[in-house]
Amino acid sequence: MSIEMQLRPSAHRGFMAGYLEALALVERLHRLLLDVIKDEFERVGTLEINAVQALLLFNIGDNEVTAGELKTRGYYQGSNVSYNLKKLVEMGYMHHQRCEIDRRSVRVRLTQKGREIRDVVSALFIRHAEGLQSRGVIGPEGIEDITSALKRVERYWTDQIRYIY
Repeated sequence: MSIEMQLRPSAHRGFMAGYLEALALVERLHRLLLDVIKDEFERVGTLEINAVQALLLFNIGDNEVTAGELKTRGYYQGSNVSYNLKKLVEMGYMHHQRCEIDRRSVRVRLTQKGREIRDVVSALFIRHAEGLQSRGVIGPEGIEDITSALKRVERYWTDQIRYIY
Protein backbone atom coordinates (compact mmCIF):
# COMPACT_ATOMS: atom_id res chain seq x y z
CA MET A 1 0.00 0.00 0.00
CA SER A 2 1.41 3.38 -0.94
CA ILE A 3 2.13 6.05 1.64
CA GLU A 4 -0.53 8.22 -0.05
CA MET A 5 -3.18 5.56 0.47
CA GLN A 6 -2.17 5.15 4.12
CA LEU A 7 -2.43 8.91 4.74
CA ARG A 8 -5.64 9.57 2.87
CA PRO A 9 -8.11 8.12 5.43
CA SER A 10 -6.47 10.01 8.29
CA ALA A 11 -6.24 13.24 6.29
CA HIS A 12 -9.84 12.81 5.17
CA ARG A 13 -11.00 12.32 8.77
CA GLY A 14 -9.08 15.42 9.82
CA PHE A 15 -10.59 17.50 7.05
CA MET A 16 -14.06 16.15 7.80
CA ALA A 17 -13.72 17.03 11.49
CA GLY A 18 -12.60 20.54 10.57
CA TYR A 19 -15.43 20.91 8.07
CA LEU A 20 -18.04 19.86 10.63
CA GLU A 21 -16.52 22.20 13.20
CA ALA A 22 -16.67 25.07 10.70
CA LEU A 23 -20.33 24.31 9.94
CA ALA A 24 -21.21 24.32 13.63
CA LEU A 25 -19.27 27.55 14.13
CA VAL A 26 -21.12 29.32 11.31
CA GLU A 27 -24.43 28.28 12.82
CA ARG A 28 -23.38 29.36 16.34
CA LEU A 29 -22.07 32.68 15.05
CA HIS A 30 -25.38 33.46 13.34
CA ARG A 31 -27.32 32.73 16.51
CA LEU A 32 -24.81 34.74 18.54
CA LEU A 33 -25.14 37.66 16.12
CA LEU A 34 -28.89 37.66 16.71
CA ASP A 35 -28.29 37.61 20.49
CA VAL A 36 -25.86 40.54 20.21
CA ILE A 37 -28.44 42.54 18.24
CA LYS A 38 -31.20 41.62 20.72
CA ASP A 39 -29.03 42.75 23.63
CA GLU A 40 -28.30 46.06 21.90
CA PHE A 41 -32.00 46.77 21.47
CA GLU A 42 -32.68 45.85 25.09
CA ARG A 43 -29.86 48.23 26.11
CA VAL A 44 -31.39 51.13 24.14
CA GLY A 45 -34.93 50.27 25.29
CA THR A 46 -36.38 49.21 21.94
CA LEU A 47 -38.28 46.04 22.76
CA GLU A 48 -41.00 45.79 20.12
CA ILE A 49 -38.68 44.58 17.36
CA ASN A 50 -36.76 41.32 17.33
CA ALA A 51 -33.20 40.73 16.12
CA VAL A 52 -34.24 39.02 12.88
CA GLN A 53 -36.45 41.99 11.99
CA ALA A 54 -33.72 44.49 12.91
CA LEU A 55 -31.18 42.65 10.76
CA LEU A 56 -33.66 42.62 7.89
CA LEU A 57 -34.09 46.40 8.16
CA PHE A 58 -30.32 46.84 8.25
CA ASN A 59 -29.87 44.68 5.16
CA ILE A 60 -32.57 46.47 3.17
CA GLY A 61 -31.03 49.84 3.98
CA ASP A 62 -32.00 52.48 1.43
CA ASN A 63 -33.16 49.95 -1.16
CA GLU A 64 -36.71 49.40 -2.34
CA VAL A 65 -37.28 45.70 -3.01
CA THR A 66 -39.93 43.07 -3.53
CA ALA A 67 -40.48 40.34 -0.95
CA GLY A 68 -38.96 37.82 -3.35
CA GLU A 69 -35.81 39.88 -3.76
CA LEU A 70 -35.19 39.82 -0.01
CA LYS A 71 -34.00 36.23 -0.27
CA THR A 72 -32.35 36.38 -3.69
CA ARG A 73 -30.29 39.43 -2.68
CA GLY A 74 -29.35 37.78 0.61
CA TYR A 75 -31.18 40.32 2.80
CA TYR A 76 -33.17 37.64 4.62
CA GLN A 77 -32.08 34.12 5.56
CA GLY A 78 -35.20 32.84 7.32
CA SER A 79 -38.24 30.98 6.06
CA ASN A 80 -41.02 33.26 7.37
CA VAL A 81 -40.31 36.43 5.41
CA SER A 82 -44.02 37.20 4.89
CA TYR A 83 -44.71 37.18 8.62
CA ASN A 84 -41.80 39.50 9.40
CA LEU A 85 -42.67 41.90 6.57
CA LYS A 86 -46.28 42.06 7.75
CA LYS A 87 -45.19 42.78 11.34
CA LEU A 88 -42.70 45.46 10.24
CA VAL A 89 -45.37 47.19 8.16
CA GLU A 90 -47.90 46.99 11.04
CA MET A 91 -45.36 48.46 13.49
CA GLY A 92 -44.51 51.31 11.09
CA TYR A 93 -40.95 50.29 10.21
CA MET A 94 -41.67 49.65 6.52
CA HIS A 95 -43.82 51.02 3.73
CA HIS A 96 -45.32 48.56 1.32
CA GLN A 97 -46.91 49.26 -2.02
CA ARG A 98 -48.30 47.06 -4.77
CA CYS A 99 -46.31 47.21 -7.97
CA GLU A 100 -48.36 49.01 -10.62
CA ILE A 101 -47.15 46.72 -13.41
CA ASP A 102 -47.51 43.40 -11.58
CA ARG A 103 -50.27 43.79 -8.98
CA ARG A 104 -49.23 40.50 -7.31
CA SER A 105 -45.85 41.96 -6.39
CA VAL A 106 -45.36 44.17 -3.34
CA ARG A 107 -42.42 46.55 -3.01
CA VAL A 108 -41.12 47.49 0.43
CA ARG A 109 -38.86 50.21 1.78
CA LEU A 110 -37.96 51.55 5.20
CA THR A 111 -39.89 54.32 6.90
CA GLN A 112 -38.08 56.90 9.02
CA LYS A 113 -38.71 54.65 12.02
CA GLY A 114 -37.16 51.74 10.10
CA ARG A 115 -34.13 53.83 9.15
CA GLU A 116 -33.60 54.63 12.84
CA ILE A 117 -33.45 50.88 13.60
CA ARG A 118 -31.06 50.40 10.67
CA ASP A 119 -28.85 53.13 12.14
CA VAL A 120 -28.76 51.43 15.57
CA VAL A 121 -27.61 48.16 13.96
CA SER A 122 -25.10 50.03 11.79
CA ALA A 123 -23.61 51.80 14.82
CA LEU A 124 -23.37 48.45 16.62
CA PHE A 125 -21.50 46.88 13.70
CA ILE A 126 -19.15 49.88 13.45
CA ARG A 127 -18.33 49.58 17.18
CA HIS A 128 -17.68 45.86 16.77
CA ALA A 129 -15.46 46.32 13.72
CA GLU A 130 -13.42 48.95 15.54
CA GLY A 131 -13.19 46.77 18.66
CA LEU A 132 -12.08 43.70 16.72
CA GLN A 133 -9.25 45.67 15.16
CA SER A 134 -8.20 47.73 18.18
CA ARG A 135 -8.02 44.64 20.42
CA GLY A 136 -6.11 42.67 17.82
CA VAL A 137 -8.82 40.02 17.44
CA ILE A 138 -8.71 40.25 13.65
CA GLY A 139 -7.45 42.71 11.09
CA PRO A 140 -8.28 43.57 7.48
CA GLU A 141 -6.27 40.64 6.04
CA GLY A 142 -7.96 38.16 8.35
CA ILE A 143 -11.41 39.43 7.42
CA GLU A 144 -10.49 39.18 3.72
CA ASP A 145 -9.32 35.57 4.20
CA ILE A 146 -12.47 34.55 6.07
CA THR A 147 -14.76 36.28 3.59
CA SER A 148 -12.97 34.78 0.62
CA ALA A 149 -13.13 31.26 2.08
CA LEU A 150 -16.82 31.60 2.98
CA LYS A 151 -17.63 32.87 -0.54
CA ARG A 152 -15.91 29.81 -2.02
CA VAL A 153 -17.97 27.51 0.21
CA GLU A 154 -21.14 29.43 -0.73
CA ARG A 155 -20.32 29.07 -4.42
CA TYR A 156 -19.64 25.33 -3.99
CA TRP A 157 -22.93 24.75 -2.15
CA THR A 158 -24.84 26.82 -4.72
CA ASP A 159 -23.33 24.70 -7.50
CA GLN A 160 -24.35 21.54 -5.63
CA ILE A 161 -27.96 22.72 -5.48
CA ARG A 162 -28.07 23.83 -9.10
CA TYR A 163 -26.19 21.00 -10.80
CA ILE A 164 -26.31 17.86 -8.71
CA TYR A 165 -30.01 17.39 -8.08
